[in-house]
This record gives sequence, C-alpha cells and structure tokens, in this order.
Amino acid sequence: MSAPSSPSPHLPGQVMAAEMAEQPAVLRRVLDEGAAAIREVAERIAARNPRFVLLTARGTSDNAALYAKYLLEIQLGKPCGLTSMSTTTAYGAQPDLTDCLVITISQSGGSPDLVASTEAARAAGAITLAVTNNADSPLAAVSEFHIDVLAGAEKALPATKTYTAELLALYLFVAGLRGGAGAEAAEAAKALPELAESVLARRGEVRELAARYRFAERMVLTSRGYGYPTAKEAALKLMETSYIPALSYSGADLLHGPLAMVDNVSPVIAVVTEGKGGEALQPVLDRLRDRGADLVVIGEQSEVDRASAGFALPTAGLPEELQPIVEILPLQMLAYEVTIARGQDPDAPRSLAKVTETR
Repeated sequence: MSAPSSPSPHLPGQVMAAEMAEQPAVLRRVLDEGAAAIREVAERIAARNPRFVLLTARGTSDNAALYAKYLLEIQLGKPCGLTSMSTTTAYGAQPDLTDCLVITISQSGGSPDLVASTEAARAAGAITLAVTNNADSPLAAVSEFHIDVLAGAEKALPATKTYTAELLALYLFVAGLRGGAGAEAAEAAKALPELAESVLARRGEVRELAARYRFAERMVLTSRGYGYPTAKEAALKLMETSYIPALSYSGADLLHGPLAMVDNVSPVIAVVTEGKGGEALQPVLDRLRDRGADLVVIGEQSEVDRASAGFALPTAGLPEELQPIVEILPLQMLAYEVTIARGQDPDAPRSLAKVTETR
C-alpha cells in the first residue's frame, strides 16, 4: 500500500492569485444569476422613494461605498453620506432616519459594528439594505433587504473578487433604481467579463512595473471622480500586502498641500478615468509632470505615453462609471507582484484577520 500523499506546501500568494483570476467568472455570475434579484430589490426600494442615502462600510467595502456615492449622486441626484458608525455604536446617538436608505456593505457581513449600526438605523426608521458575500450573515439577517454579490468563498486576506463583485452589484442596483432609464446602463455592463480577462492576461506587464517599484519606500495614489475609489482601494491593497505606505488623495485634495511631499523618487500612481473625472485630473497631472514626479498612469494609452510608466486600459467606449471595475485589476496585480518581489506572502498579511470584528 502506498503512503498517503502529504498536503501540497503553500506557495506565497497562490490563493490571492487564484481569486484575482476568478474575477471574470464572478462578474459573469453577477450578471447572469444576480441581476434579476438586484433589479427586484431596486424596484421595491425605488417604490419607497427614499429622500437621501447613507452608506456604511469598513476597509475595502468602504471604497465600494464611495463608488456607490458617486453613482447615486450623479445618476440619481440623491444626496448621500458616508456614515460614522461610532456616533450610534459608541455615542448612542439616535438620528431620525425616516425615509432614509441606509446601505451597509460588507464582504463577510459579520462585523459587530456594522450589524449594530444597521439595527440602530432600522429602529430609527431607515430602509436598510445589506450588500454582502454571505446571505446567511448576521448583517443580512438584521437588514430589511439584501443583495448577495455571489463572489464565492474568498480565502486570501486581501479582498479582490469581492470588491469587483460589490462594484458591479452596486452599479446594477443603481441602474435598477433608475427604472427604464437604467436598462441601457445594465446592458453596458455585459462587456466587463471579457475586458477583465484581457487585463488579467497581461500579468507580465505588471510584473515589470513591480520590478521597477519593489524598493519604493512610499507611494502616492490619486484620481478624481469615479476613479477616486480605485485610488483608495489600490492604496489599501499595497499597504496590507507589501507594507509600503501608500497615501491616496483626490486630485483636488493633493493640490491643497500634500503636493509638497511629491519628489522624483517616490512614485505617484494616477488613475486617469476616461471621461469627466480624467478631464478634471489633467491640471493635477500637469503639476506632477512639472515637479518631475515619477508618474505612473493607469488609463488610456495616450495618457500612459506621457507618463514615466503605466498600464494602458482597454476601456475605450466603456461608460465612465463602469471603468473602476476594470481599473482596479492591474493595481491588484501590482500589489501582488510587488509583495512577491519583496519576498512576502500576500495571502496572509501580518496582524490581519479575514473578518475584522470592530465595535
């Protein structure tokens, strides 16, 4: 009898790499299996005509919430805010949330402060919606409505496929709130899985960028409009995997002081969304070039050609509000490749747990 085979040794980053590669399939699943349920939830909430929206989240999901804020304010004209959960969980505030839609976004749906703040919001009269990757989570249980992002189990500590799934689910939800006007928007999303595949296939290009920046002591990330959540999420990915301090700013905020720290050594990564956000970022890019910054552009080829380095995105013709789902992919890969090049394991960043139980 042969001896049982021993488990395969863990290779650094193998789980994160596999989950990044799943993203085209996850996006297809959201479109094919989740869109109808998302549209139904959107129609039921639209019938209640909420007067404003509050978005609640932590970490990666907080960046998805910021993306939703742009969608809701631009596409629907709904005033939106990002909540400070401690006002209710620590200070016991009791706001009047009558006719307010409170959207709580969480991959696990298990953090106690997210659950407690959602319970408090519902008691205060809010319409509550949970957007999670776990339909059986405590957060889903306490919310009036729930959207499952259908990403499947995510085992690597850095969130990748759940983030892009959240973005797509939120995009489809806002399209559903728009009713008939959102039908064309939902149709445009069908291009995403193929675009994601094409970007993820270019790992070699990202590896070259990683070799250039593996010894960076600091990175600055910037964007405007729909690209700003991408800059924030990319900074988070770089910090939690490679441990490189990565500072994210809207382009406008970068000019209000932080520009003074930019030099020709530490890279500045600019996410240049094709559309109004990218147009608004142009004066910032001009200032960065004038300062001799090591400018890395994630955007269309013409913008990459004017930078020190970059990654050209195949997003021509894709609506600006959908581009963040593609923009983040090379930046996820960059965080992964820089971490591997530095001899670290991106699957298991030190001091972190998959479910962060803040209160």
